Amino acid sequence: MRRLAGGTHAATHLLRTERPTVEMVLRRFPSGDNAAAHEAHVLTVLDGLDGWAPRLVDVDPDGRRFGEPAILITRLPGRADITSASAETTAAQLGRALARIHAVPIARLSTLRDGMVAAATSSAHAGDAGPAASILAAHGHRLAGQRLVLTHYDYWSGNVLWQEGALTGIVDWSGASRAPRGFDVSWCRLDLVLLHGPIAAEVFLNAYQEAAGEAVPDMALWDLFALTNSHRTVETWLPNYHDLGRTDLTAADLRKRHTDWAKGRLATTE
Repeated sequence: MRRLAGGTHAATHLLRTERPTVEMVLRRFPSGDNAAAHEAHVLTVLDGLDGWAPRLVDVDPDGRRFGEPAILITRLPGRADITSASAETTAAQLGRALARIHAVPIARLSTLRDGMVAAATSSAHAGDAGPAASILAAHGHRLAGQRLVLTHYDYWSGNVLWQEGALTGIVDWSGASRAPRGFDVSWCRLDLVLLHGPIAAEVFLNAYQEAAGEAVPDMALWDLFALTNSHRTVETWLPNYHDLGRTDLTAADLRKRHTDWAKGRLATTE
């Protein structure tokens, strides 16, 4: 049993049994958090997603056995890695994998929550939301009306696994929802900007659109959506980045890159 790096929402550990030898992952959440129950439902619906998502082994939604809400899942091959020497290769694989997620037939996802409603609820009392807030307030309705797909809802470099340079799976499905494709795309683009710069974000978008066979409508507005919803909290992402090896980054770096990305995206909407 050992702790797995990455993520501050849940305490995540690898478990190994003997006779037979099986490896599983235990995720424990803060008391009162419904993420374990939600992820258990999501994983049941996804049914392994052709090997791209873990399978549910068991769930303890009220913490009666583990003292905290917990979920036990199968272990996917690979490990989290955000220190790749080739940012563009990483970005391209992230884009192609996301296109496969978004291609899952929406009919089997009818019981998943509405992601745009959830996002609006969580940001309703956010206070200062940055320079793009007014534009998003005026035009954000265009985003909510777009076609729904399966969205991971927290698709970033730390929630995918790698093995020998190949992306092998996607983890942390506790927020998965029905939402327009631009939701995941914009959040991953912001993450890539923070980690590697705007070029990686463009490589990711091009790879995604090529694999999906269609463009993401209102991409600039979606980028402003991600920027606005992270304006007050981007510095809090630093522990996740440090935990996965990017100790070169500082809170000031994240704020500057966030601000520069916002200025550039705002310029495209003028």
